[in-house]
Amino acid sequence: MTAPNVEQRLAERMRPAERVVMRQQWAHLLFLHWQCDPAEIQRTLPPGLTVDVHEGHAWLGVVPFFMNRVRPAGLPAVPGFSDFLELNLRTYVHDEQGRPGVWFYSLDCNRWLAVKVARTGFHLPYEHAAMTAHEQDNTVDFRARRRGQPAAGGWRYVYRTDAAGRVVAPGSREFFLLERYRLFAFDARRRRLWSGQVVHPPYRMQPATVERWDATVLRLAGFGCGSRGPDHVCAAEPVDVDIYPLRPVTAGG
Repeated sequence: MTAPNVEQRLAERMRPAERVVMRQQWAHLLFLHWQCDPAEIQRTLPPGLTVDVHEGHAWLGVVPFFMNRVRPAGLPAVPGFSDFLELNLRTYVHDEQGRPGVWFYSLDCNRWLAVKVARTGFHLPYEHAAMTAHEQDNTVDFRARRRGQPAAGGWRYVYRTDAAGRVVAPGSREFFLLERYRLFAFDARRRRLWSGQVVHPPYRMQPATVERWDATVLRLAGFGCGSRGPDHVCAAEPVDVDIYPLRPVTAGG
């Protein structure tokens, strides 16, 4: 399968003709990315997905951020319940129809119910984690420790954004890494691949100064590239997000 072109990638921004199932806001987004061997990534993917590459490189991303006002479509957010934290490890893929998207290796979250719903209803590899985050003067101190991990084995990310964001140019490396409007998930029990769209305004990318970062999630997933620093770092302004239902992926369209 040929990798999707820029026009196909831009078409993913279009809102599907079906109902929204969830609404939320993503804020204080940090993107840490490592280049890696496409063959190494391909070996980890389920049938029906192909690693997506930019200028010959596959990428792994670590993304800590705040999930705000998470609620079913048509219902209000619940104070103290609809806001939580997430940190995900991801790579970039496309299916046999040439639709680009995200494949998650792990999604750590500090809200147990959200973990349960995502694992059951969306077939996503969520993990329950103890997490805290504080933002002051444009600096975020984000800490996480997956349940069952040693107390001394926590992860910490300290990052600062000072500049206003900008929409990235189609075809650029930043466009490849950030502009993703589809997720893929695999139901191992039924051996079925699923796809769901997320719709939000294009990210406004910000430069980020990272004072502290951690690659433990890469090592836990079996990747060695975290032994070096990230190859690309950026942040993004908050976006309001609509989540659409998962649909089974059919071979060849």
